[in-house]
Amino acid sequence: MKSIVVLGSNFAGVTAAISAKRKLGNDAEVTVISPTSNFLYVPSLIWVPFGIRKVKDITFPVEPMLNKKGVKFLHDKGVKVLPDSNVVVTEKNGEIHYDYLVVATGASLNFDILPNLNPKDNMIQCIVTPELAEKSANAFEEIVKNPGPVVVAATQGASCMGAAYEYLFNLDKYLRKRGVRDKVDIAWVTPEPFLGHFGIGGIVGGQTMLEIFMKLYGIKWHTDATIKKIEKDNIILGDETKLPYKMSMMIPPFLGADVMKNSPELVDEKGFVVTNEGYQHIKYKNVYAAGLAVEVIAPFKKSAAPFGVPKTGFPSDVMGKIVAENIKNDIRGNGKFKTMPFGKIPGICIMDAGKKEVWILTNHLFKPRQFELMIPNVFYNIGKLILEKYMLWKNRKGLVQLP
Repeated sequence: MKSIVVLGSNFAGVTAAISAKRKLGNDAEVTVISPTSNFLYVPSLIWVPFGIRKVKDITFPVEPMLNKKGVKFLHDKGVKVLPDSNVVVTEKNGEIHYDYLVVATGASLNFDILPNLNPKDNMIQCIVTPELAEKSANAFEEIVKNPGPVVVAATQGASCMGAAYEYLFNLDKYLRKRGVRDKVDIAWVTPEPFLGHFGIGGIVGGQTMLEIFMKLYGIKWHTDATIKKIEKDNIILGDETKLPYKMSMMIPPFLGADVMKNSPELVDEKGFVVTNEGYQHIKYKNVYAAGLAVEVIAPFKKSAAPFGVPKTGFPSDVMGKIVAENIKNDIRGNGKFKTMPFGKIPGICIMDAGKKEVWILTNHLFKPRQFELMIPNVFYNIGKLILEKYMLWKNRKGLVQLP
């Protein structure tokens, strides 16, 4: 029996673990190691600051579900990987040996690029973890009580621009609902070369649509922008533009998880796992990666403001399934190896726009594409709500074979 160890218990990790167990049955023992005991539906964190969701609404304990699927769960933190010894060193359980390793650790947040960017300094908010999203909810209530200018930004190097857009439009919506929008000037700052680039090259009609939204909502925007300094009352951009603020939410760049940054044989300079197009490590052939943990190099020309590539839930799901298939093929010895370059993965996303939504559909994440479409729904965000319910149900039941 082969031992498959999966680091990480969210989209990519759960998908890879359950898929591998389904495909291999008693031929493999699959163990998930994770420092968090709950599955988190990350896309709904954008609603937590406005009280539309509580963290408990978008999480569930992952161990019972994994156990029902025949997957073991170890609530522990990986410290480092020793790929020459096929060992994961953990905080509480010491060395865990593996025949195959799947890195699905997600990412860490690089708040070190700017002084005062870290929310612990109590100057800037962030929404990319449950704890920080809850902290942002307190900041939103404060701005309702004492209105003033707000700056929403994706910093230089950021890759999760979509979530920042969603926060931005929901901020506008719920400030209006609370009757104070006319007292709050909102500025949007992004490293994208144009609105709607999203780190994937943009979509036909996207720039025009987002410019219409910005003008409709009265939001000023700054594209191709970097942030030079965060002061107590002002944010200074790279071109010396000074933006006053009373509250600000910023999305920072991602780095590899700490366990991977401690495993230099497997990662690039940012801590992301270097893989081929089958998400297998380029040197250690029994090591795979999926989700945010994977190094992805964008095919875009460098612009004045650097930015990254979004690795969202759907691509993570696709990568997790490809990894499981390739591990199965290797164990079975059938000589097959499945590949799908990251840029060829279809793009399927519903962006919330404050009780409105935009459907984004492309046959490839990166250009060239044969199909790309943005469909606005200005009446209600019903698609986003249905998708949330479906994805929570699917993962709570461990039905990762479903789309």
